[in-house]
Amino acid sequence: MIINLITFSSILNNNDDVTAGHETILNELKKHYSVNLVNYKDIDKLSKDDFSLVFIATGGVERKVMKCFESLPKPVVLLADGNKNSLAAALETSAWFRSRGMKSEILHGDPETVLKRIDLLVNSFLAQRALEGTRIGVIGAPSSWLIASNVDYLLAKRRWGIEYVDISLDRVYEYFDQITDDEVGEACAEFAAKAKACKEGSPEDILKAMRLYRALRRICDEENLKAITLSCFKLIERTGSTGCLALSLLNDEGILAGCEGDLQSIFTLLIAKAVTAETGFMANPSSVNTINNDIVLAHCTIGTKQTNQYIIRNHFETEMGIAIQGLLPIGEVTVLKCGGESLDEYFVSSGFLNENTSYIDMCRTQVRVRLDSPVDYFLKSPLGNHHILLMGNHVEVLHEFLQMNSCKQVSS
Repeated sequence: MIINLITFSSILNNNDDVTAGHETILNELKKHYSVNLVNYKDIDKLSKDDFSLVFIATGGVERKVMKCFESLPKPVVLLADGNKNSLAAALETSAWFRSRGMKSEILHGDPETVLKRIDLLVNSFLAQRALEGTRIGVIGAPSSWLIASNVDYLLAKRRWGIEYVDISLDRVYEYFDQITDDEVGEACAEFAAKAKACKEGSPEDILKAMRLYRALRRICDEENLKAITLSCFKLIERTGSTGCLALSLLNDEGILAGCEGDLQSIFTLLIAKAVTAETGFMANPSSVNTINNDIVLAHCTIGTKQTNQYIIRNHFETEMGIAIQGLLPIGEVTVLKCGGESLDEYFVSSGFLNENTSYIDMCRTQVRVRLDSPVDYFLKSPLGNHHILLMGNHVEVLHEFLQMNSCKQVSS
């Protein structure tokens, strides 16, 4: 990973002179990154694929930085170790940026602390780059009950660089009808053999569900989709099958897949994967306990690779087709939701998954999570229904990324 240090100094004609006196911070950076000192006059030559910081090497450079502000990477992050009056210049420069409504931050202090902060910034930079150009397939229309989960396609593309692509369910039906049971028989047997048990669902149900997966996978390949959200209830009327198995297998293969045509939740899954490299579990908060500060999250599909074991079930609401009851590992988790029509709001909290539940009146995969943030959020200011569960504590990196992108944190 390359880090460009856009260097401002009163003695830029000699790189040896620039680095003298800054060996401690530069050597620490070089342990982890390939460091490239760049004369500020050469900003336009830098690659957008490389991460860049503004290196204040000496005092007296405030006006040089000011004149270059349009070309500097945003938000402006200033590295200043304090030597050669660099911190004084960084303070003045940062104040100038903020007085004009621009975000600015100074990296200064213990080298290990500075490096930790740079690691977070680099992670956010790489996540943003990973999102750019991502195509999300909206297969069918969002479910009618998702009245607060709309997304403005144009604003989402401008803000995040992603593209929502509408795809008709008729195309799914066409491909589904072309696939024979013989073509998917072996895959069905393999899926069933890996299950802990099969509580409901017939062999014919599994065949239909696997044919539906193949149809959706073909569309993903043809349209170069990295994610889809599926109008799964509509499918049942035409195919007699739910999309639960298909979404589970797509998530296993790295194509993020969400239910009910939920535009905000599939974006949340994308953010989570880009920032943490983890695939999330999209679920309904089905129970909120303010005394114990815990919630039960439940849905009828989850990637089988996210589970310790899985049981083959039928779909909870319709009692049709194939659903997944996943048994998840006990341990630290993160609950995340990105919302708003412009995708500029979010909720995030760490927590502890302490139980896989089996209530008869909830969707098939169920987990009880004790949150570290007040669960009052779900009752007082929720960002809609569906939320995303991630294994592990990723609050710091997610918060950093979303704050860097000027998102508003929502709490109770």
